[in-house]
Amino acid sequence: MIDDAYHLTRFQQDPRRQVLWQTLVDSVFQKQIPKDGVVLELGAGYGEFINAVHARRRFAVDVWPGMLQHLQPGVEGIVGEITQLESIPNNSVDFVFSSNCFEHVTQSDLVACLAQLSSKMKPGATITIVQPNFKYCAREYFDDYTHITIYTAQSLCDLLSANGFRIACCVPRFLPLTLKGRLPVQPWLIRLYLSSPIKPMAKQMMISAIR
Repeated sequence: MIDDAYHLTRFQQDPRRQVLWQTLVDSVFQKQIPKDGVVLELGAGYGEFINAVHARRRFAVDVWPGMLQHLQPGVEGIVGEITQLESIPNNSVDFVFSSNCFEHVTQSDLVACLAQLSSKMKPGATITIVQPNFKYCAREYFDDYTHITIYTAQSLCDLLSANGFRIACCVPRFLPLTLKGRLPVQPWLIRLYLSSPIKPMAKQMMISAIR
């Protein structure tokens, strides 16, 4: 269970994270969202992604009640498990996003979540996932005591395919695992990293799939 103690120790608020997600949204993710779209973020945490997105309607889901105080006006916060999406209108969502969430839940919960998303997402809607790729971070994966499920790019793509989603994009090495290194977090450096064919320290993957 991710609670206040986790956010005070392992996952403290960090202003660099806001810089990172604003740049990633501007450079990568906003392009995937229709101008009049509806966006749902699973495991929104401090809300850096969902706050940066431009959309007609924005939903943020997290088990941590503290999420609500970090959401901008207009973002609809839902405190609950990723298997509790009843309040999201059916056939309404254009873009689902999740970063560093699914390693914290059981595989059965992820499958249950995907089943619900199948009814919440419009036909042709996209789910994009960013999270640790165990193939490249096995040594430090369980340094986070709340990690309970392992995925590689291959296994997560296969799981999505087995549950009715078509893989549109798979980047096994997308981002470094953490912001806790010494490298500065600047928009121009992030954009340079994204455009480079060489990804030093990249241990997080990005997968996009179509409903």
